[in-house]
Amino acid sequence: MKQHLRDPIFSRLSGLADSLAIEVYVIGGFVRDLFLNRPSKDIDILVIGNGVDFAEAAAAMLHTKVSVFKNFGTAMLHYHGLEIEFVGARKESYRSESRKPIVESGTLQDDQNRRDFTMNALAISLNSASFGKLLDPFNGLENLQSGLIRTPLPPAETFSDDPLRMMRAVRFASQLNFTIVPEAIEAIKLNLDRLKIVSKERITDELNKIILSPKPSVGFKLLFDTGLLHEFFPQMTALYGVEIINGKGHKDNFYHTLQVLDNVAEKSGDLWLRWAAILHDIAKPATKKFDGRHGWTFHGHEDKGARMVPHIFTQLKLPLNEKMKFVQKLVQLHLRPIVLAQEIVTDSAVRRLLFDAGEDTESLMMLCHADITTKNEYKIKKYRQNFQLVQQKLKDVEERDKVRNWQPPITGEDIMQTFGIGAGKEVGILKNHIREAILEGEIPNNRKEAYEYLLLKGTAIGLSPVQNLIID
Repeated sequence: MKQHLRDPIFSRLSGLADSLAIEVYVIGGFVRDLFLNRPSKDIDILVIGNGVDFAEAAAAMLHTKVSVFKNFGTAMLHYHGLEIEFVGARKESYRSESRKPIVESGTLQDDQNRRDFTMNALAISLNSASFGKLLDPFNGLENLQSGLIRTPLPPAETFSDDPLRMMRAVRFASQLNFTIVPEAIEAIKLNLDRLKIVSKERITDELNKIILSPKPSVGFKLLFDTGLLHEFFPQMTALYGVEIINGKGHKDNFYHTLQVLDNVAEKSGDLWLRWAAILHDIAKPATKKFDGRHGWTFHGHEDKGARMVPHIFTQLKLPLNEKMKFVQKLVQLHLRPIVLAQEIVTDSAVRRLLFDAGEDTESLMMLCHADITTKNEYKIKKYRQNFQLVQQKLKDVEERDKVRNWQPPITGEDIMQTFGIGAGKEVGILKNHIREAILEGEIPNNRKEAYEYLLLKGTAIGLSPVQNLIID
């Protein structure tokens, strides 16, 4: 193991530990990632004794500042790009109503017992007499090499004590493509009601890490199969299932959504674009209807889905800012490029799409590409060819008409000055006339043509110009 501890920080901490006659170990994620050949800049140092005192001594030795978190009994310092956290070995006991433990000083064994998974209980000694020795009481290395997620103590006890560990198990399975052992899966199913003592923020933090994993469907299938997803995101579980009437069924919108999510994940690491994939069909259960002639329909699911986005973001404690608005916009518009790809593409339709999507046009097109999950090769080829046509049209129309992130060539102030009127409905009516004329291709998107059109439309609603603006 010595070869893995070549960074000078480890030898310096080793010397300090020896000088203070304190046992010190590197433990947890850093050790796990060593064996996974994953780079890590976060180092957890376990001190058999007072972790804060050792951290302050280390900071003095390294001539750097230390941050102390008294409530948690931990301390942290930054050194040469590393984030090093120090904690004293401890044992924990839990009350049924809280995932915050009662903590007291403990041994190395106590500390390894309290870890969530065997792969995170691996420790390496830093003291010179045993420098580099791996301490692995739960066969964590073997589990790691076999791709298994297993708890140090009985899983029912581990998950009941801290129910967030159930989400963490799924997150690691999704990130690493590991398998949660069957007894742990069963323990999750038995402890679902314990999730209610975990804050929505902590649940969503783990959920976002699952969403950002290489193939998010791995995690979502586990969340669904264990019942965890039903506890905090019932709108998504409602997508599951196929209903058949008169021999006509619809696709399973839950698994379709996961395929769309995986398709987006192959192209983009953008968390919010991935959230748009998750929510693009979220209103299908609420809009599902059966028609004897046409079969199953989901008319208006894009509109209702967009209206559902703020509620879901609030429910999951996701940000209610421009990120939410981005997701809402893509849910609202996700059918538009597909409709364009199925018919003759008019310049007017393309202008309106550019106007509505604005700077998010590329993200919208990526989502729409991902939404093609048919197994029919002919349909796939046809859709892709039509999408190429739409994308070329988007490029051509934008170069000519400049309607993406559109700013009106005639402002409300221009209208009020021209006709000598104050703010009111007439200003809105005329601005709308100009916008529609440009989007429909009746007039070019320039100030001169738009002003002439303004004079025409103003006169039509009974207004007379009191001054002519100078139009370059």
